[in-house]
Amino acid sequence: MSFDAVLIANRGEIALRVIEACRELGLQSIVAYSEADAHMPYLKMADRAICIGPPEPAKSYLNIAAIISAAELNGVGAIHPGYGFLAENPHFVEVCEDHELTFIGPPRGAMELLGDKVEARRAVAATGVPVLPGMPMPEDSDEQLAAAESIGYPVLIKAVYGGGGRGMRWVTDPNEFLAKASAAAEEARGATGNSDLYLEKALQDPRHIEVQIMADGFGNVIHLGERECSIQRRHQKLIEETPAPNLPQDTREAIWEAALNASRAVGYRNAGTIEFVVAPDNTFYFIEMNARIQVEHSVSEMICGLNLIKEQIRVALGEPLSHAQEEIPFRGHAIECRINAEDPDNAFMPCCGTIGIEQLPGGNGIRFDSALYQGMNVLPYYDSLIGKLMAWGESRDEAIVRMGTSLERLKLSGIRTTTPMLIEIIRHPAFRAGEVTTGFLEQHFPQ
Repeated sequence: MSFDAVLIANRGEIALRVIEACRELGLQSIVAYSEADAHMPYLKMADRAICIGPPEPAKSYLNIAAIISAAELNGVGAIHPGYGFLAENPHFVEVCEDHELTFIGPPRGAMELLGDKVEARRAVAATGVPVLPGMPMPEDSDEQLAAAESIGYPVLIKAVYGGGGRGMRWVTDPNEFLAKASAAAEEARGATGNSDLYLEKALQDPRHIEVQIMADGFGNVIHLGERECSIQRRHQKLIEETPAPNLPQDTREAIWEAALNASRAVGYRNAGTIEFVVAPDNTFYFIEMNARIQVEHSVSEMICGLNLIKEQIRVALGEPLSHAQEEIPFRGHAIECRINAEDPDNAFMPCCGTIGIEQLPGGNGIRFDSALYQGMNVLPYYDSLIGKLMAWGESRDEAIVRMGTSLERLKLSGIRTTTPMLIEIIRHPAFRAGEVTTGFLEQHFPQ
């Protein structure tokens, strides 16, 4: 379990985070990159960088053979998968084990269990945590329609592997079911290399609440509070904040306890996120557990003062958690806005182009996680996320004001981004009042 060098099998800001964490822990970092990312500045920050293939993910960041070869050629002892790509692929974990490489993430057994939505729900439900009805997607189209009918519309079609809303479709009418199932499978295959789908009962305009957990190999599990993730477009998150506004304290604590119980039930280790939907009456239901570090982990770091990437690596090294639950400080309020290269006026279509940096935000309580650089080309091969802007305040009102100011100061040219839409959301009276659901955009920005 000991290692002194880490291969980073990812790109962008998460690759930069892992490089920084390795430096602080006295470990070497080796970055695997595609030809499209050859000019990314963070490559020079790593101890070494190795090209693993062409721009297409299937030939580079999803190419297990190329990644393992890069690890062996560079004599590393561990691989950090970041988020997305191979981060939740149990076969990749198995291949790492076969080559005596430490996978910096959850154990393969836990990942396989969580990838099987039926078994994951069964394991979690056994602890008393409420779950929504669901089942694997049958192969036959008639059986698919019958399965959706048995669950009851509306239903969600979801990718078994991966996350970020990829391979997810909301269906209210059986006449649109098969077309949406086909589109979901194709999107899931493109994002993760796997087209397996799952059906789940959908609630109308719930809140999306998740809990960040960390677990070590000594039976210790802690939570870092909950995140409000209801502001979404196409089932992909736009804004996250912690703590969740207008959530009764007894509900908040019950969700924390449910998350810890779910983690223990599946024998989890390392960083993970347990996701819940919360109905208007504050009843909540487990929907899934993400067996990886998530994009929005940074907003939890803002109120807890922990570096979760370093914590991941320390746990993988066989060390215990650095803090007990009672030592975790929950201070103030933090909000994160995802800056995506997308056009909000054109159904959030991804935008490509060369970025010009005119002004970047900064100041007290502000953090901007990004791999942006002047003249960076945004290409169509990867996720549209180009940065995560975070604002911390002693109160939610203060954090909102700081976020609004920071969004105004973020000025990029050459591409369209979600920044103007984020400014409108932050200023909206319903958001300021904490009145958020997954239907927020459809309700307040129908255009």
